[in-house]
Amino acid sequence: MKANVGIYDQGTRILLAIAIAVLYYFNVIDGIGALIVAGVLVVTSLFGFCPLYKLLHISTEEKHSST
Repeated sequence: MKANVGIYDQGTRILLAIAIAVLYYFNVIDGIGALIVAGVLVVTSLFGFCPLYKLLHISTEEKHSST
């Protein structure tokens, strides 16, 4: 798996997952689907790889030059 999720994208995913978890905890949203989405956001952020990005040929990972 080649990383395709950049650092800012990872941070955004974590913040969204936290927001979903907080909304779920305070019963603003309900359903297990919200927690699954939050879990997917956390996992893709931790691994730095998003299968949907690969399918759509998207990458937010910055290319570092060796100069």
